[in-house]
Amino acid sequence: MRSRNVAGLEALFLGVLLGGASLLSQSLPTSGPAVEGSPAWFLQGSVPDPTGRTIVDAEGRVTIPPRGNGPGPSPAAAPVAPPAAIIETPPCRRSPLCGKRAGISRQSLQRVQWRQTMGYTFAYPYALPSGFGGVPAVALDSKNNLWVFQRTDPGKPQVFKFDVNHKLILHVGPDVIGYQDKAHGMAVDVDDNVWITAANSATVMKISPDGKLLLTIGERGRRGDWDEAKGQRLLWQPVMVAFARNGDVYIGEGHANESPNDAEGDDPANNIGAARIIHLDKNGRFINQWFGNEVGQGKFSSAHGLAVDPVNGDVWIGDREEYRIVVYSADGKFLKTMQMRNLVCALYFDSHGNPWMATGQDGQFLKLDRNGKCSVRSATAWASGPGSSLRPAIGRWTRGTTCTPGIRASVASRKWQSLKVSSGVIAVQPGGDDLFQELPEGALYARRRPHGGPASRSGLPH
Repeated sequence: MRSRNVAGLEALFLGVLLGGASLLSQSLPTSGPAVEGSPAWFLQGSVPDPTGRTIVDAEGRVTIPPRGNGPGPSPAAAPVAPPAAIIETPPCRRSPLCGKRAGISRQSLQRVQWRQTMGYTFAYPYALPSGFGGVPAVALDSKNNLWVFQRTDPGKPQVFKFDVNHKLILHVGPDVIGYQDKAHGMAVDVDDNVWITAANSATVMKISPDGKLLLTIGERGRRGDWDEAKGQRLLWQPVMVAFARNGDVYIGEGHANESPNDAEGDDPANNIGAARIIHLDKNGRFINQWFGNEVGQGKFSSAHGLAVDPVNGDVWIGDREEYRIVVYSADGKFLKTMQMRNLVCALYFDSHGNPWMATGQDGQFLKLDRNGKCSVRSATAWASGPGSSLRPAIGRWTRGTTCTPGIRASVASRKWQSLKVSSGVIAVQPGGDDLFQELPEGALYARRRPHGGPASRSGLPH
């Protein structure tokens, strides 16, 4: 009798647990109203992930070819890759930072979409050379020229300069900068020099306004650790660069689930294997560095986004896969961590000192406050087409771009210090009327507030 009572109680308890779990799963919200200055939100499926391989035609239509046997340049037309053009960089493996192989796919996730509050239509004034790969970053200089950093085949130019009339006026070829393997970040300093980062090449390069190579930091194809005491100045997966007001340079290194696991390896020059920030002066001389795996608070597994607060010099780090922003002081002291609801692909401060964030696999640009709360939202605009084809949606807001290698974004302020953000490329001109944006993996387009549209500019940097 006692055993039957116990069994009955256990069954009742199990039923309550299962019923509660069912009620809980049914009661999870899928949308929410605007609250305390943040826009309303809703859940929406992820955007297809092209994983860095696309074909973009002259009208901006984007096609994702099958991997391995997709369409591409014919063997006769394809340039011959110079020796060691592509760096053999191992994938992420044997680390908890790597994606779980048998786990949930990115495309199955529901993403938080904030209600769009800016109201833009789209046009396509820029044309780039055709080919595989996309535009990981853009930047604007003080003369309103648009610099573009493209992923493409070895032997082709990767850096382009367009004037205010959208005319190509300069390209920087491989004879100057070599092949940028996994081209990633770009920013323009106060002297209009262009800085680019290539993750697999393990270099950061400084290019003059007329396309001359001024400085190379790191050794091409030799990823490793910076040890100033030994005179060892290597970079490990550099993904982004940002500047302080005094010209100091911060380099964000580490791509988390896309970086090789070099931790405690046999190479004495490359055995830390953790995300880090390198702090240099404007001439490339070492000042400091700090790591994302130090004991205590302030951990970050990637430095995919990087921006310097113009008000106080704090360094904001976008830890993409952990959905968080980690803030350090200019001299590398941890200050705070802000947990976000979207993939933190890139960060930027506009000319008013307002922080912005670009998100991944849902295509949004979010204006934040200094506590990480979303205040306004603008989304990129391309939608899924038949099969693996992606077509930009003209004149309406849809799901946005993805956060993958080769799809980044850049926002420029009045000082034209660009932001590399990782889902589309965007640059905001003074006044906030024009936004230059990259479609997934190649085609650039601008979006302009239509005549008679919203007059307020409060939601845009200017």
